[in-house]
Amino acid sequence: MSIKQIASYVLLIFVPISLAAEYLHWGTMTIFVTSALGIIPLAIWLSTATEEVALVTGPSIGGLLNAVFGNATELIISLVALKAGLIDIVKASITGTIISNLLLAMGLSMFLGGLKYKEQTFKPIVARVNGSSMTLAVLAVLMPTLAFYTAPAGKASFESVEKLSVVVAIVLIVVYLLTLLFSLKTHSYLYDVGVAELEDGHHDEAHRPDLKIWVPVLVGATAAVAVESEIFVGVVEEATKGLGLTPLFTGVILLPLVGGAAEYVTAVGVAMKNNMDLSVNVAMGSSLLVALLMAPVLVIVGQLSGQPMDLNFNPFEVVAVTVAVVVANLVSLDGRSDWLEGVLLLATYSILGAAFYFHA
Repeated sequence: MSIKQIASYVLLIFVPISLAAEYLHWGTMTIFVTSALGIIPLAIWLSTATEEVALVTGPSIGGLLNAVFGNATELIISLVALKAGLIDIVKASITGTIISNLLLAMGLSMFLGGLKYKEQTFKPIVARVNGSSMTLAVLAVLMPTLAFYTAPAGKASFESVEKLSVVVAIVLIVVYLLTLLFSLKTHSYLYDVGVAELEDGHHDEAHRPDLKIWVPVLVGATAAVAVESEIFVGVVEEATKGLGLTPLFTGVILLPLVGGAAEYVTAVGVAMKNNMDLSVNVAMGSSLLVALLMAPVLVIVGQLSGQPMDLNFNPFEVVAVTVAVVVANLVSLDGRSDWLEGVLLLATYSILGAAFYFHA
């Protein structure tokens, strides 16, 4: 049994504990910790169910399912936080998820995989395509921020930035849909990285996943994540303030660790099986999903729900995302990885994490 499977069973105990903590008022910190731990196994089950259903439905529908549910946990947490008016934390979680996937998930994969195998290889063209798309994502968060900080002060600048953000959001969604067309249809051969290896390495016909089991698991895990997210977000501001953490650090570092646990475990697990193609695809693909789909969706939902959110990020966040994208691109462009490159990515993440911690 893998570490991912063990965690998916053991940590489930925190789901009923967090519910009891919420309804019996056991205290903010207890609710905060138990709900965070409760989200992790639910995220793993959600990820696993998506993978199992995708194996049955085929590459096209399976790819769409992975696109929709790949970062469902992060999206649900962000939607709940947006509904609660925690817009600064939502924005920080977007940049944090991108940074965590590119530096932490890929760094751990290259480091641990490199300790087991002297050198690992993956398709550089996929890394280049993902790198180009991530460069567009950096531009998308850079332009509204520049527009805000260079426009004349006053109400007009806020309104124009909101309008610009909606336009950028629409463009990003269109680009994401085109990347799906590229990866699932016109150039699908580039992405043939053994999806079946996401779990135990293969699924033969005798052990074909049962949709009657996994579809309810997918629906149930999604609903459970929504409930746990409501509990978690309800106390996150008070709890992190009590710990002396800023909303910026909470969103950039803490929330991605809670919501992205399943992706990290998957990326590292397949790297340890010497499948760096899939590992890089999970890490970079998750970042793309956040930048090109999740962030635009949150902007549009915010505008429609009376919680206007734009793509005007803290300049410090923009610099951090730019650094993460540049370093990840430089490391991945040659299609080879070793433990030292993993260390470089992890060191970059550690430096950025420390910077966000001490940032006022």
